[in-house]
Amino acid sequence: MQGIDEVGGKVAIVTGAASGIGRAITELLVERGAYVIAEDIDPAVEALASPHVVPLVADISADGSAEKAVGLAVERFSRLDLLVNNAGIIINKLVVDMSRNDWERIMTVNVTGAFLHAREAMKAMIPRRSGAIVNVASYASYFSFPTIAAYTASKGALAQLTRTLALEAIEHGIRVNAVGSGDVLTNILNDAAPDGNGVAALAAHGEGAPIGRAANPKEIAEVVLFLASDRASFMVGSVVMADGGMSVKVGS
Repeated sequence: MQGIDEVGGKVAIVTGAASGIGRAITELLVERGAYVIAEDIDPAVEALASPHVVPLVADISADGSAEKAVGLAVERFSRLDLLVNNAGIIINKLVVDMSRNDWERIMTVNVTGAFLHAREAMKAMIPRRSGAIVNVASYASYFSFPTIAAYTASKGALAQLTRTLALEAIEHGIRVNAVGSGDVLTNILNDAAPDGNGVAALAAHGEGAPIGRAANPKEIAEVVLFLASDRASFMVGSVVMADGGMSVKVGS
């Protein structure tokens, strides 16, 4: 089966796959004929199990998790073609109110987890001289507002990690790119929203984008699959903005 984005038959790892953007990416990959190691710290990821999906409950930032994910891909499907570093968390605190643990948890999940998975994925891809890595970054890779210092620092680092990995990987036939996501209707803000309704908070914030709304997770998944596919064969080290125009908006 060959998907319209040429991912049919390919083997992928998707982190943060239990919900939101990660789940949308996983479902779209399967719909288009790919096989997926769906990794998440949330045991709910096990509900995705199917002949095309192998769930893995793991903390992406923990030693050994990346090795286990790559090992599963090779064991179950004989190779690894794609990695999507999607898992991420956020904290909304002013810098003066933030603890070192707050800061380090954001950096460890959003940056170190991506580094560890990219490192292990490349080890599996280099002998085949092919592969693609897509990191889910953000408009916060470049822009900010109060209370998201740790998140913006992590997403800025992820954009730079993308560029450096791209330079190191391309000689081995591996392309590395990122998506600069805008506000997306997911549960990432559930812990930060006063009423626990992160989706409503993101919907309200998304109204400030030039497009006037937040994205559906599948809209970001479509961009991820394009970058992962051979249709993006000349794209190396790009951060493709899919943010409803937020990053080109001037003023409040």
